[in-house]
Amino acid sequence: MDKIRTRFAPSPTGEMHIGSLRTALYSYALAKHDGGDFILRIEDTDKKREVKGSRSKIKKQLKLFGLDWDEYYEQSERKKEGIYKKQAEKLISEGHAFYCQCKPKDPKKSYSKVLRDPCRDKGFNKGAIKLRMPDNEKIGFVDFVLGKRVEWDSSVLADTALLKSDGFPTYHLAVVIDDYDMKITHVLRGHDWMPSTPIHLLVYKYLGHKVPEIGHLTDILDPQGGKLSKRKGTTNVSEFINKGYLPDAILNFVMLLGWAPKDNREMYGLDKFVGVFDVKGLQIANPTFNIKKLDWFSGEYIRKMDNEKLADTINVFYKDKYPKEQIESITPLVKERISTLQDFYSLAGFFFKPKKFKIGYFEKDWKKHLKDAFNVLSRLKTWDKDSIDKALIKLVKSKGYHTGNFFMNLRVAITGSRATPPINESLVILGRKETLDRLNNAVVL
Repeated sequence: MDKIRTRFAPSPTGEMHIGSLRTALYSYALAKHDGGDFILRIEDTDKKREVKGSRSKIKKQLKLFGLDWDEYYEQSERKKEGIYKKQAEKLISEGHAFYCQCKPKDPKKSYSKVLRDPCRDKGFNKGAIKLRMPDNEKIGFVDFVLGKRVEWDSSVLADTALLKSDGFPTYHLAVVIDDYDMKITHVLRGHDWMPSTPIHLLVYKYLGHKVPEIGHLTDILDPQGGKLSKRKGTTNVSEFINKGYLPDAILNFVMLLGWAPKDNREMYGLDKFVGVFDVKGLQIANPTFNIKKLDWFSGEYIRKMDNEKLADTINVFYKDKYPKEQIESITPLVKERISTLQDFYSLAGFFFKPKKFKIGYFEKDWKKHLKDAFNVLSRLKTWDKDSIDKALIKLVKSKGYHTGNFFMNLRVAITGSRATPPINESLVILGRKETLDRLNNAVVL
């Protein structure tokens, strides 16, 4: 059996979609499960659509998720060697392609579908190069993900551009030549690429190249229906990272968006996933993107981290905006309550900046509670949790206050919210002066 070689071949045209990350992950796992090679190939021949900085971001994000590649290529560099032009001209010389001098179509205008190009029999010797689609031919392959043969009738397929007049190859030519030259054995790609497959199969055939195993992954569905798309919400990897989801959690979540383990296990690190990966586990039914499940994964990974590492991670996420020592003190209080790093500020932002609260948040007798709390706490000689606990419990009992109401009122005055980390531990971190200032400010409202 040949050594398995897979590739991830993104275009540098913008942000990496969550579906692209899944394709990269499955391709990586397919190769590495059997000690094969994973290739990163940047398909950058469409210069008009290229977004500056995209290729470096692609590499950075793959490394962030541990998807290191064994070989790296850029199509624009390979184009300089004349590889694509030479193969396109070979197809012309053998009658499988032709020169076309039609003006490029305006992408903003709609056109009726013309299957046979008017230039195909004019014998031009320059221009763009197009594939001469045969008539009445069955073109098919066995999709190793779907587990069945898929076929097309060539009579309903259009002549297709292979090499543009500027010498740059189209996707249809470059992908075939590159996969052959790079000895790719298995191609995994999104289901939306299925219509291009018969074109590639013909190019493989006409160039005399062996066709790799090809498999098409499911579409990821939006919970509201239809395919996951940006107009319905977050779909890009960067957006999830910026919202504070841990990379390990994102990757674990993506693993199960179209692949099912043999048991009911859900938590997988990359190495474990590679070890158990089996293409037979790739599902045919389209998965739904469940953000609550991603939240669950992220929360689980946060709770698995030791406090010191989590504090460092939070500090990096907020770009050293807050005192590191304070973050280290706060982290144990919020660790069980947050699902993303962004949740840290939502829950603990009051430590760094007083939050405005609404009078309606308070329970009854709140002014009495806060005045007495101020008086008791201002007399403490030692500012630690044990001293605070004893002083406030003694106050509540001596005054006959409702315990829940008293501590809720204290919580609202200090934090501006009814849902916070443990309040007495929070007072210790805030310190005597800040605590008393906030109580005093609440009382004088």
